[in-house]
Amino acid sequence: MSSEQTPTTTPDAAGPRPHRLTYAAGLTGLEGLGLLAGGVWMLVRGLTGQPDDRQQAVTGGLTLVLLALLPLLAARGLLGRKGWSRGPAVITQLLALPVAYNLLQSDSVAIPAGIVLAVVAVTALVLLLNPETTRALGIRGPGNAEK
Repeated sequence: MSSEQTPTTTPDAAGPRPHRLTYAAGLTGLEGLGLLAGGVWMLVRGLTGQPDDRQQAVTGGLTLVLLALLPLLAARGLLGRKGWSRGPAVITQLLALPVAYNLLQSDSVAIPAGIVLAVVAVTALVLLLNPETTRALGIRGPGNAEK
């Protein structure tokens, strides 16, 4: 065993954060804030309003608040250039696409929300999967594990 330690930061981490990474973190954080706002709204309406089913409204609100933690933590990790954060951010975008599709299938004012959500999710996915973002996060591709 050697007393040498592997550096924990990547060589790219010393430079400025790429704009693509900042934009991806912003979009992911925006989705997290949207989930948080929706969850708080459902929770407040469930506790103070006259919902059809109070227990369902409170449970749905708490679920959305807890789900908001995933993209919010991922956005913070992306801003901090943590390699682990890309996975939760990508998962968030993939989960947003079916939600956007369902909103687009409705016959209500939810259609514009579906369009916005779809655009945000696809844009964030493109930014997250960009090679510049991958390098900035220190993620190595297949076959580059020994480098």
